[in-house]
Amino acid sequence: MLLATIGVLAYASFLFRPSHHGDLLPFALVITAETFLIAQALLALWTILSSGYDARDFSYHQAKRGLFDPEQVLALGLESSPSRWPMRLNEESASVDVFVTTYGEDLDVIRRTVTAALAIRGRHRTLVLDDGRSDEVRELAHELGADYVRRPDNKGAKAGNINHALSITDGEFFAVFDADFAPKPEFLHETLPYFATDKVAFVQTPQVYGNLHTVLSRGSGYMQSVFYSLIQSGKNRFNAAFCVGTNVVFRRNAVADIGGIYEKSKSEDIWTSIHLHERGWRSIYTGAVLAVGDTPESVEAYSKQQLRWATGAFEILLRHNPLSRKRQLTTDQRIQYLTTATFYLNGIAPALLLIVPPLQIYFDLTPVALGVPTGTWLMYYAGFYFMQIVVALYTMGSFRWETLMLASASFPIYIQAMWNALTRRERQWHVTGRVGEARSPFNYTFPQVLVFLFLLLTTVVGAWKAEVTGSFNVALAWNALNTIVLGIFLTITYREARTARATRRTARRTSRQARRVARRRPPVPTATPSAPDSSTHLVGDHR
Repeated sequence: MLLATIGVLAYASFLFRPSHHGDLLPFALVITAETFLIAQALLALWTILSSGYDARDFSYHQAKRGLFDPEQVLALGLESSPSRWPMRLNEESASVDVFVTTYGEDLDVIRRTVTAALAIRGRHRTLVLDDGRSDEVRELAHELGADYVRRPDNKGAKAGNINHALSITDGEFFAVFDADFAPKPEFLHETLPYFATDKVAFVQTPQVYGNLHTVLSRGSGYMQSVFYSLIQSGKNRFNAAFCVGTNVVFRRNAVADIGGIYEKSKSEDIWTSIHLHERGWRSIYTGAVLAVGDTPESVEAYSKQQLRWATGAFEILLRHNPLSRKRQLTTDQRIQYLTTATFYLNGIAPALLLIVPPLQIYFDLTPVALGVPTGTWLMYYAGFYFMQIVVALYTMGSFRWETLMLASASFPIYIQAMWNALTRRERQWHVTGRVGEARSPFNYTFPQVLVFLFLLLTTVVGAWKAEVTGSFNVALAWNALNTIVLGIFLTITYREARTARATRRTARRTSRQARRVARRRPPVPTATPSAPDSSTHLVGDHR
């Protein structure tokens, strides 16, 4: 951490030294982009240094020891039924509702999660909150033994779905899982003891992924690894760890204190967190892996996920500025929420830096004074970026090139997110892994295609210019590297598009065959219609 911090500060001193200033336009682009990156790097390093804080105090361990009473379990004859074991917290019975939120996911995915939720140790009630209003999901829930809840509309998206469930349940605590995150049996045993402290509003656990088998899923999965391994743990020290929407358990009274889960943003998780912190509630993050889920496997799913997360962060910055005097937050909490709200500016920074090499190739405009040796610039540059990689290697045990590729190619998503937040544009709710027609990923990467073609042309022009003048410069290498990175991303997009086309052709062929078979069959006599079974149309059909 110390060496990385020195590298960051050394690079900043190099950039801001007056004798190193180049032409105004490229220098301004570099300074703007690198200022975001440097500030975020320093704040992240500060938070990571705090990640050694352990939220498990004496009350936690005491509560964990007393959560299950072996004598009571034996007396009730439940030794072979862990999901029915009574739980006690602070010498009182603890009641828990487990919500599995669904919205069109594959049935096999929902089955896996609901089955896992039912098997959590400790007496609890499992409810499937189906905003997709699917009869198949209802039948699946009843088959597995879970309660099924359906509401008449989708008002408030996921937050509204949870608030509706809260209106028909009464558990002292409630856990939330997305349909693609299957909890482990020990989930409540590891999280509920934190609530022995009265002011704890929620306990968040990490998002860990089990489907890292493609370039895109590995890149998007590992992008979150440092955050969940170190950043969130560091936020514990400042009482600023925030909810991420799944794998979390809440105290009902705390949520009631702020009027329910926040519904005015699709990023209900971070908005709910900041309102709870403003009311003086405490949050806990535990790094224990207590649920495993799916990371986006398609360009569409990745783009929509990042757009939702980034828009939510920018909304906090623009509509609920943590630095405002109106916010009832501590200084540490203000800094941590500001870091979160501005984090996705890092995603916009690559767009500014992409412009710099073409300015030099086409117009001979350089960000750094011509008198500065290239080796000196590279030394300071490496001190900043190379040390970030070293930190990742040392703390995480690995470094994934897929993460850098996605970080460099995702800038159109974050620019759109900023625009959405500025214009308060309403976004359609989308969940990771939702089933639907296989659409071309190029619908979501058109800006990257245009930028790639421009960079490719610029690389050709730069190579020709270097050949004519006999001088090679860093701008050409920089531009060529950007072209290659975007090219890799678009290659992945092309392969996905080819698979999507094949899927659509197969679906059309199957549909045509089904229609032909149906036409050959003789008509089936129709019985006299009877009154529909009202139980299949109940809103909030739960036992």
